[in-house]
Amino acid sequence: MVYILGIDGGGSKTVCVLMDDSHQVLGRGEAGPSNYQSIGIEATLQSIQSAIHDAIEAAIIRNSVKIDAICLGLAGVDRAADIELVKDLVKELQNSKLPIVWALQPANIVICNDALIALVGGIGQPVGIVVAAGTGSIVFGRNHQGYTKRVGGWGYILGDEGSAYKIAIAAMNAALKSYDGREISTILLEGFKQHLDLESIEDLIEVIYRRGWGVKQIAALAPIVDFAAASGDIVANIIIDDAVKELVKATSTVIDAIFNADSVLEVVTTGSVWQGRCNIHERFAASIVKKFPNVNVIFPRYEPAYGAGLLALQTTQI
Repeated sequence: MVYILGIDGGGSKTVCVLMDDSHQVLGRGEAGPSNYQSIGIEATLQSIQSAIHDAIEAAIIRNSVKIDAICLGLAGVDRAADIELVKDLVKELQNSKLPIVWALQPANIVICNDALIALVGGIGQPVGIVVAAGTGSIVFGRNHQGYTKRVGGWGYILGDEGSAYKIAIAAMNAALKSYDGREISTILLEGFKQHLDLESIEDLIEVIYRRGWGVKQIAALAPIVDFAAASGDIVANIIIDDAVKELVKATSTVIDAIFNADSVLEVVTTGSVWQGRCNIHERFAASIVKKFPNVNVIFPRYEPAYGAGLLALQTTQI
């Protein structure tokens, strides 16, 4: 029996799955964040160790598990220097006190960005496109020849079009313009006041600036826009449509770069933006299919950690 570990490491949590060569998940563990760019390599190592430990414990295997392959899909791993650093982290894992017999060869260690494992997990194979729109946004694709293309993922200052953060910022801007009389009336004004318990929309200054709100806190305001758009608010729907246009443009760029215009492929959508009530998923899918009739837009079939597991298993079959 071949056993592998698939690890999904992000800015909020780390997920590990223990799988066998029949693609069955035997155990799953969760721990804290593991974006080493944000929390440092030591904290990242601890989170990964904890997630692995919990996955092994959940599997209820009496003897030590022999691990033949591992895939770590981590946020922030984009450059060769990042990969080398994570290789050192894997060496540290093998020296830890985990109940594991390590049987890893260099060819059985996969280190990649979390966009790839989101693609593989979401579709169930390493070919297609993932459109991730949560706090931030990124579009990533891989074709049958193994060529990849990334669009976006530049962060909240330089990019992240179509993300929850950019939607929330656009909505607050529109609400304040409406308050000034520079924009048409919008229920976003009342939405922000109620959600944030403000006496006046002017109190947004205190919330955003003086409290020092960060990206995630601002992105968490996006559901206010979703509710307003679902209620028929014109301004909110313009903001949602603009977000869709940006995500369609990014997805089209990936298709044009590594696929043929008539390619039959799947596009998987991941992230909180797609979970709303204003039909943003349907709007996006309709726009993509209008441009590329052979594209099928889907929600994820499996989680990213499972995608990491599939990539790890691939190395044992070469």
